[in-house]
Amino acid sequence: MLNNYKRNIGITLLGMAAVSVSGQVQKRPNVVFVLADEWRAQDIGFNGNPDVRTPNLDRLAGKAVNFTNTISCCSVCCPYRASLMTGQYPLTTGVFVNDVQINPDAQSLGKVFKASGYQTAYIGKWHLDGHGRNSFIPVERRQGFEYWKVLECTHDYNNSFYWGTDDKKAKWEGYDAFAQTADAAGYIRERKNDAKPFLMILSWGPPHTPFETAPEAYKKIYREKLLKLRGNVPEGLKQKAVADLVGYYGHISALDSCIGVLQKSLQETGLDENTLFVFTSDHGAMVRSHGFVNKQRPYEESINVPLLIRYPKAFGEKGKRNDMLINTPDLMPTLLGFCGLPIPKSVEGEDKSAIMKGKEKEKTDGVLIASYHPFGQWPESQGGKEYRGVRTKRFTYVKDLSGPWLLYDNLKDPFQLNNLVNDPQSMKIRVELEAKLTKLLAKNKDQFLPGKAYITKWGYVTDNTGTVPYVKINYQGLPVE
Repeated sequence: MLNNYKRNIGITLLGMAAVSVSGQVQKRPNVVFVLADEWRAQDIGFNGNPDVRTPNLDRLAGKAVNFTNTISCCSVCCPYRASLMTGQYPLTTGVFVNDVQINPDAQSLGKVFKASGYQTAYIGKWHLDGHGRNSFIPVERRQGFEYWKVLECTHDYNNSFYWGTDDKKAKWEGYDAFAQTADAAGYIRERKNDAKPFLMILSWGPPHTPFETAPEAYKKIYREKLLKLRGNVPEGLKQKAVADLVGYYGHISALDSCIGVLQKSLQETGLDENTLFVFTSDHGAMVRSHGFVNKQRPYEESINVPLLIRYPKAFGEKGKRNDMLINTPDLMPTLLGFCGLPIPKSVEGEDKSAIMKGKEKEKTDGVLIASYHPFGQWPESQGGKEYRGVRTKRFTYVKDLSGPWLLYDNLKDPFQLNNLVNDPQSMKIRVELEAKLTKLLAKNKDQFLPGKAYITKWGYVTDNTGTVPYVKINYQGLPVE
């Protein structure tokens, strides 16, 4: 299948080398992609949070580009990860809910890098296999990743296991993110003198709930600190929000120390100058904003995620902020574009690499946000609803199945407290945003049907909360014994 894939997309270059303008042969950049789970953009020092301690990320931001309008199209774990791997939207991948399987034959990130001569590695949380959160994932379902220390999903961070490249199950020692990061740093060091470039994805489970399981030393930082809450946390939930933030920030500061470990390994090996280093998150977390806890919401706390990219050869060493709009399906083709690798025709996202380098102008004036089937923490019984929306640099506009639902001016109203959807003075902008959304839906062949229609189409089985059970449902919904 992989040989056919090579022929189909016409790979004619050696993946380990690229020819520069001067004619000199240079090694293609390594890629280190660090993915956190449920880390919202607002909770990092360099983004203006005065309480959370992220010295290593703040230092990295001083020599990287901070993309401030990075949006999680469908702010749920599995849909994000499938879009990251394929550059496609959830209705194309079929992964629009958690715990279903990505197509094993997808033209995906790891496969393209591997076919182009890269070494490929994946460490940590996968959440794309749909055969149970602790089940073994065979090589044919690993999407081209060779070095493999992975578990489908766990949030038991201090009692965490993985399946290795040797197909044996083992346990991470202590807090799993620390052990996973140490393993990733070791992988980097082993490639100090390697002629072949590498793609390595390090995927952490934290700072996703449970917050109380963060390392004690990091929670202690925040216990006696007067924490400032976001302006949209209801009065009656402020005490609970503070308790949440002690653990949430504890996880965040622990992960920040891991960023320092990775940066040190790149610097000491001399690989940092030719490594595309990416830090981001799959989605955010409400942490009591607007009265909610988790994700799946169209609010900024849920959809706006951090994105730092350091690549000295393209950006230099001076930190910058960039407000270009980037959506989840754009990440895969952008990584390929940076590395000069072919982009499969199946990709629906945009290669933003030339725009990031200043070689092209940004044309995107709005990106799609969506919930295709509410589940779990947001079932219909608790007011859950399907939605489609458009997020521009200034506005958020959202519809549910009944019609226009939310309209926020995020510049004037950063905490999204004033819903303008029925404001007569905002009708003009609502009409403009409706037109943008209609265009995005047409481009994605999205009819905006009730969520159950998509569940039926893909043959998924759900429980009474709309959740696909964490067991054996595979691609196209076929049961697995």
